[in-house]
Amino acid sequence: MAAARWLGAAAGLGGRFCRTMLKDHNLTTQRSFHQLAQKKPFLPSAVWHNAVRGMFIQTQDTPNPNSLKFIPGKEVLESRTMEFSTPAAAFCSPLARQLFKIEGVKSIFFGPDFITITKESEDLDWNLLKPDIYATIMDFFASGLPVVTDEAPRTDTAASEEDDEVVLMIKELLDTRIRPTVQEDGGDVIYKGFEDGIVQLKLQGSCTSCPSSIITLKNGIQNMLQFYIPEVEGVEQDQIKPACTKAAD
Repeated sequence: MAAARWLGAAAGLGGRFCRTMLKDHNLTTQRSFHQLAQKKPFLPSAVWHNAVRGMFIQTQDTPNPNSLKFIPGKEVLESRTMEFSTPAAAFCSPLARQLFKIEGVKSIFFGPDFITITKESEDLDWNLLKPDIYATIMDFFASGLPVVTDEAPRTDTAASEEDDEVVLMIKELLDTRIRPTVQEDGGDVIYKGFEDGIVQLKLQGSCTSCPSSIITLKNGIQNMLQFYIPEVEGVEQDQIKPACTKAAD
């Protein structure tokens, strides 16, 4: 039975948007988890161009009004993601350290090809923050410095010899259907463990403080995992940990 379930799940994996299965299992939707939670259209993207530095930086709104996604048109972290919740946690990233020097920046998230900035409060105007953020990103990429100087932690969705069949199914579903959709919204979801029917996940980036994060976790991710994997009884959010792998000096 488990093998048949896995084959059925694998056949439906892939694609840009997740199909969130409703309780009656007869209806599907191809909206992202955050869009299902908020049902608000994204504002059109803006582009910042600096001819001297030769960069185009595109910005995209996220479901979190305090987070904005910056797309520099260059690789940031290949296929990895990293989150920096405080300046002290950014010791392993020269780019993150520079961005934290901008007044009003609360946290920073790096995706494979984007940077999500979260500001400290709704009272701060993005129009005041964006010029400094644009300049910092452009100057950094012009410098040729590495985005991260120390080894980044694993995302823990890679299969390992210790994983049983259920854990392998959870990781595959996260990697192929759930994480790509959450990354479209400027965040990520990381597997942290599975015990007694509960999947431990960590939301990152724009999802960390998003008003709809709990709805995303329960109505989106949990429903999908439970539909494909009956052994999953629930989903909980793990505590946020520093992105870098050693303590700052």
